[in-house]
Amino acid sequence: MDEALLRSLTPGVLAVLVRRGADFAAAEDAVQDALVEAVRVWPAEPPRDPKGWLVTVAWRRFLDTTRADTARRRREDRVDAEPAAGPAPAADDTLQLYFLCAHPSLTPSSAVALTLRAVGGLTTRQIARAYLVPEATMAQRISRAKRTVSGVRLDQPGDVATVLRVLYLVFNEGYSGDVDLAAEAIRLTRQLAARVDHPEAAGLLALMLLHHARRAARTAPDGSLVPLAEQDRGRWDTGLIAEGVGILQAALARDRLGEFQAQAAVAALHADAPTAQETDWVQIVEWYDELARLTDSPVVRLNRAVAVGEADGPRAGLAALAELDDSLPRHTAVAAYLHERDGDLAAAARLYAEAAHRATDLAERDHLTRQAARLNARRGR
Repeated sequence: MDEALLRSLTPGVLAVLVRRGADFAAAEDAVQDALVEAVRVWPAEPPRDPKGWLVTVAWRRFLDTTRADTARRRREDRVDAEPAAGPAPAADDTLQLYFLCAHPSLTPSSAVALTLRAVGGLTTRQIARAYLVPEATMAQRISRAKRTVSGVRLDQPGDVATVLRVLYLVFNEGYSGDVDLAAEAIRLTRQLAARVDHPEAAGLLALMLLHHARRAARTAPDGSLVPLAEQDRGRWDTGLIAEGVGILQAALARDRLGEFQAQAAVAALHADAPTAQETDWVQIVEWYDELARLTDSPVVRLNRAVAVGEADGPRAGLAALAELDDSLPRHTAVAAYLHERDGDLAAAARLYAEAAHRATDLAERDHLTRQAARLNARRGR
């Protein structure tokens, strides 16, 4: 049994049922029944049109369930007669499913979970393990999301920007448990970029590829974080970098700049530098200026302060940092780095320790603690 094929077909089958009038929860139950039947039947009798087979079986299961539920007779009257078996429609229903899972009425965490369940084809257990929460908790979150989108029609254009943000949230979860969410986000974004004519979809895919290319170098064998400047660039994936740069260049050529393209441009400049010392920080500052214009994001301005510190010196970076709210995440860590660059080791050590105390991620906390200890040791010598 080709599990990868079943997983790739599931979103399209689910979307067909929703488009025909099934609510999301009932449609997914019917599709799961069809998948179980496929596992039983296909090894001996493989269908010529796997998607059409799944659609037909799932629709029949949905109709059977609806007819058996006497409390929903009115709804049954609205269900169309069972379509004749045959090839599945060529319409791209999967794209509509993306939009449904990124519905504005859902919280970001619910939208991410529902996207992984419905579009990604992951099980509730896999999603729960990836997010390090109990399976029952994730099941409740997904059930609430299904109820929220039940009854939403798929006849209106969806918001690509919202879908992209959901996929970016998935990517930033990285890896934990037995599901590689970064790789899953790339897979889903590839699908979306192939289905929509939108430069920001290409920009997000390029950004993901360029970041993912550095993944192997981000941690030491003991699991500790390795800062970008200290990474072994020989471990970067040059194939992913080349693909990401090519996708980015094609998107930028359309002259419809968006924030994901600008972020990808920054990542491409880092990837293009043979060494940390050869990084084109002046151009990176210019791209952060574009990002700040597009988003007016405090986080962007924080990253810009780091770039200014590299391009124009730590004093200039500290001046840019002073314009920002010091309660921003990573603000204290950035201040520590810039003070160290400026030679003020006492202030830097104190700020690294303070940043470690505030850090919520264990690996980041350990890294900042080691930085503080390193500077204190230098001062002691």
